[in-house]
Amino acid sequence: MVFSPSVAIIISVSIFAGGIFAGCILGYIYRKKISEGNIGNAEDEAKRIIERAKQDTEAKKKEILIEAKEESIRVKNEYEKENRERRSELSRLERRILNKEETLDKKIETIEKREETLAKKSAQLDKQNEKLKETINKKQSVLEKISRMTSAQAKEELLATLEGEISAEASVIIKQMETKVKMEADKKAIEIISLAMQRCEVNHVVETTVSVVNLPSDEMKGRIIGREGRNIRTLETLTGIDLIIDDTPEAVVLSGFSAMRREIARIALERLIVDGRIHPSRIEEMVEKAKKEVDVLIKEDGEAATFEVGVYNLHPELIKLLGKMRFRTSYGQNALRHSIEVAHLSGMMANQLGADVLVAKRAGLLHDIGKAIDQDTEGTHISIGVELCRKYKESPVIINAVEAHHGDVEPTSLIAVIVQVADAVSASRPGARKETLETYIKRLQKLEEIADSHAGVEKSFAIQAGRELRVIILPDLIDDRGMPYLARQIAKKIEAQLEYPGQIKISVVRETRSVEYAK
Repeated sequence: MVFSPSVAIIISVSIFAGGIFAGCILGYIYRKKISEGNIGNAEDEAKRIIERAKQDTEAKKKEILIEAKEESIRVKNEYEKENRERRSELSRLERRILNKEETLDKKIETIEKREETLAKKSAQLDKQNEKLKETINKKQSVLEKISRMTSAQAKEELLATLEGEISAEASVIIKQMETKVKMEADKKAIEIISLAMQRCEVNHVVETTVSVVNLPSDEMKGRIIGREGRNIRTLETLTGIDLIIDDTPEAVVLSGFSAMRREIARIALERLIVDGRIHPSRIEEMVEKAKKEVDVLIKEDGEAATFEVGVYNLHPELIKLLGKMRFRTSYGQNALRHSIEVAHLSGMMANQLGADVLVAKRAGLLHDIGKAIDQDTEGTHISIGVELCRKYKESPVIINAVEAHHGDVEPTSLIAVIVQVADAVSASRPGARKETLETYIKRLQKLEEIADSHAGVEKSFAIQAGRELRVIILPDLIDDRGMPYLARQIAKKIEAQLEYPGQIKISVVRETRSVEYAK
């Protein structure tokens, strides 16, 4: 049987396709059997793994239980051991407490016995004291009859004798010490101070509490007063200064205790007179300008003072305060000129003694810096000055010199001692200071009263404007050895009761006269 080519190809393709299909079926059956075999093996393996895991878990569980039991046993043993130790410690403490209680009981018994013994002895001593007092009283009565003096009189006489002997010995010791110190120090001190005073020449200007402004004519007074006095009231209110118009012809007197306010009022009034326009608003304007001008003047004066003395690197605020001291006086002495003079004297004495000249000048210039604001601040000028120096980082040497220049504290350096001396020299030189006549007379009277209040003083005289007190004593009551002691007592009383510039010399004079007549 013969097929055509196309039929033959179809048959061939069909046979080939059928072969492929049969092969796929056979392959699928084969792979399925293999997969089922693998799955069975995997399940068996999984079962074996699960079994082993169960066995391992049981073993671990047993091990953990065993370890937990062992740990609980160990903790229990430690706890029991700790309890046994605590019980034993508590037992020891109980035994110690019992022993201490027993000891305390014994001590209390011993103390009680001692107290009883002491009470008995005290009673015996009281009886003996009473007997002794009776015996002493009897003997005292006998002694009073024999001496014809009471016990109080005898005690007073004994104390008076001892006081006289001690005073005499003290006077001798004081005189010996003073003589020794004077022999060593007087010559050098006189040389240093006199040399410094000769080299430092300072003009002394006594300032008052009034300033005078000259007027071109008396007609200007009416313009200064203004309508119903409004101009003069405005000027007095703004400056705090009283204007005295009618006392002096062609002049106006400015009265007030503040030199700075007087200066502001003087400048403002002079400017108003020159300007010619005098009314309240113009007065306010001129007063403000005068205040600014005075501030500039203060700064310039402070800088001029530091330049004159040769002290540099001062804080700007300290320089301004120095300038303000131009308007501050003490017993009529200008505070700024006084500080400059003290600085010069301190520098010269420091040069003679081998101390630091610049530090001495700086301390002398700043020693009264507290006076610049002591009228506006609570406290003495010393405490204010110390605070200012600390505030503006001055050295401890400068601070101690400021604090010690009036003897309020002990000087801790040679610079402080030099400033003390320079301050006393500047204040006590003739013409440097003044005080009112009434105050001056009262001070002299008080000096003489203090001296006259001492026993043995016949008469005292305040001389040399109160810088020396001459005391005449009764020679029968005070001998030569008692003179230094009396002078020292008078000096201490003056220091405690009086305020005075500089220092006061106390001279005690004893004179013995023998009079006989030839007949």
